[in-house]
Amino acid sequence: MANRFFVSPSPHVHGEMSTVRIMSDVIIALLPALVVSIRVFGWGALLVTAVSVVSCVLFEFLIQKFIVRGPLTVNNLSAAVTGMLLAFNLPVNIPLWIVVIGALFAIGVVKMPFGGIGKNLFNPAIAGRVFLLIAYPVQMTSFPSPTIEGYVDAYSGATPLAAAKAGAVDFSNYDVPGMLAGAIPGSFGEIATLALLLGGAYLLIRRVITWHIPVAVLGTMAVFAVIVSLCRCEGYAMLYQYPLFHLLAGGAVLGAVYMATDYTTSPMTHAGMLIYGVGIGAITMLIRLWGQYPEGMSFAILIMNSVVPLINKYVKPSRFGAR
Repeated sequence: MANRFFVSPSPHVHGEMSTVRIMSDVIIALLPALVVSIRVFGWGALLVTAVSVVSCVLFEFLIQKFIVRGPLTVNNLSAAVTGMLLAFNLPVNIPLWIVVIGALFAIGVVKMPFGGIGKNLFNPAIAGRVFLLIAYPVQMTSFPSPTIEGYVDAYSGATPLAAAKAGAVDFSNYDVPGMLAGAIPGSFGEIATLALLLGGAYLLIRRVITWHIPVAVLGTMAVFAVIVSLCRCEGYAMLYQYPLFHLLAGGAVLGAVYMATDYTTSPMTHAGMLIYGVGIGAITMLIRLWGQYPEGMSFAILIMNSVVPLINKYVKPSRFGAR
């Protein structure tokens, strides 16, 4: 029998990493934060997450089955990860029908029209969150306050960033343990900072992500905050209190560790990742300090997502064998 040669596009050398394994690790890394959210807000946190995940998976299945008519990819868990990340950007008391709309936008507008996983220009979960923030600003900015019995709709409070925007925060006396453990108003990704950091350490150990983007994002935010403190002559204590507040408040850790590191929408080279992370950190602080919204992480990531093709074009590794 004659030999047959099969030609296929790169990559030709495969490693042990697979989409299913990567997505499984991300889900595992997010579970501690989900547990903290359930502990703080009650079973409503699990309900919002379940609705978001099921909606994302269902919409991706239906689009592939009846519109794209290509191979089904819902079993690679990418839609489930999108659903979890979208839920982590939502208040626990948000109406469930809004969650479904956010999932539809994330999958049906941002992800699948570009060809599905690996081809979308913007992060679907972040785009879904920004769409909901613009379309339903009241519901997206009404956060329940944690109580001993769990959250109660009647008790609502401003997130630390919103309080800072209104000038109601004393940076020398804010609740650091509360911001780490979840005793503050906010979305899932805002109130579980310590759990998110533990999950991030797991992703680093599993080599799902590298340190370049998270360190660049959080480091730039810290340096930016120090410079602002110096310019405002607010005292030496603020040189660590002000940066620490911005690193713990809002979606800084969630965005830097879990969303900015998305393979599809982030640069391919380490140098490009550093540029990308610095851009996200700087834009986030610009929006937080002088923009209309108290939080700027989502907008910063989307803006830098659009710059990634240029970064990949001009920031390339040296060719093998080149001097």
